Order: sequence, then C-alpha cells, then structure tokens
Amino acid sequence: MRLAELSWPDVAERAAAGAILAVPVGATEQHGPHLPLTTDTDIAQALCDGLAAARPDVLVAPAVAYGSSGEHAGFAGTLSIGQEATELLLAELGRSAAGTFGRLLFVSAHGGNAGPVARAVARLRAESRDVEVFQPRWPGDPHAGRPETALQLALRPSGVRMNRAVAGDTRPLGEVLPLLREGGVRAVTATGVLGDPTSATAEEGRELLALLTGALVSHVDAWHPAVFA
Repeated sequence: MRLAELSWPDVAERAAAGAILAVPVGATEQHGPHLPLTTDTDIAQALCDGLAAARPDVLVAPAVAYGSSGEHAGFAGTLSIGQEATELLLAELGRSAAGTFGRLLFVSAHGGNAGPVARAVARLRAESRDVEVFQPRWPGDPHAGRPETALQLALRPSGVRMNRAVAGDTRPLGEVLPLLREGGVRAVTATGVLGDPTSATAEEGRELLALLTGALVSHVDAWHPAVFA
C-alpha cells in the first residue's frame, strides 16, 4: 500500500497498529544507451511494493529518486546530490518519519548510495530509532548489464531499448574499481555499461525479481515479524 495515497487518519491508524514504513531509495543516473535514468529507483520501488504485497503491515513511502551518483558524471541526465546531501536527506527523512512510525526501512538499489545510507542509518540508530536497511545484491554485471536490463524488461519493458543495448567494459568489478574511483565510469566505458546486456530476457528478470523480493521479505521477517494480516 502506498503511503501517499492515504489520508492522515488512515496512516495514523496503521502506524498505531505497528506498521513499517518502507522507503525506496534510488537515483537518477545513466544506465547505458538502452535503459532509463530511473532504473535504480524502479528496482527499489518494485522491491518495496513486493514487500508490501507479502506483508500487509508495510506502507511504501514515495521514492527518493536522487542520490550519490558522482561516478556517473559526464553522462547526460545524471543528477547527483552527493554523499553528504544524501546522508542528510535520509537522516532528516528518518527523523520526520519517526514522528509517525516506530519502524523505518530503507531499500536502496543504487550502489553509490551504500555509504550515505549506512551512515544515515547509524545516526538514526544512535538516536534510538528502529531503522533497518536492505540493499539488493546479485551476481554478474554491476551496472546497466544483464541483471539490471533483465529486471527492467520485467518491470517496464516499454522503457528498454534493446536495439541500443551494447556490451561495455566486461572486466570483473574488482579489476576496474581503482579506475572507477579515480576517474568515474567514463574512465572505463564510453557507453556507461559495465557488463553485457545484450542477452537479457524478461523471464530472467522476473526470476531475479522474485529472488530479491524473497530475500527482502526474509530480511524484514527476521527484523520484525508481521504484526497484523
């Protein structure tokens, strides 16, 4: 259920019953010539929606569509607010949410947000707030490659232009990471792709989405069992 679609008395009633607020955290950044800039946000949103479908005690907040994407500078359309601003945004959002909800979950689908999210969660926990974070992980291509392309083919196929899909830098992430840290994604690939998206399928995306959603549900179940059905 989407928080923004409810009235405040409805939210108050569900919060009083112990509802968890799930916040999708994504980015607006390049994902190669074939995927939309919303890719990370779309994945985070889909995971939160899947969690809410599995657990009626979860409300899904409007997505945070901006994050720390400086490594993608130089590609048109990338909008980054940096690490400090991302951390502050999430910390302040968490403090505000705590005025209504006793439990807060960040679902972050952009790797560049990992540090800011972790620091924001640490700050909120230090203030005695009940906060958890889930960051989906999958094997294979790290950015705009086969896994993310498959997920978008499953989630929003109209936004995928497979005729533009091309292989980028296919070296293991550990091998290119020093170059990425020094010069960003532009230093290793002119297309913005890390991996090879050309063989991705919607069926593969549906299977991966189910696995990631299951992992998220298990993560939340271990944190807090469902309080109502």
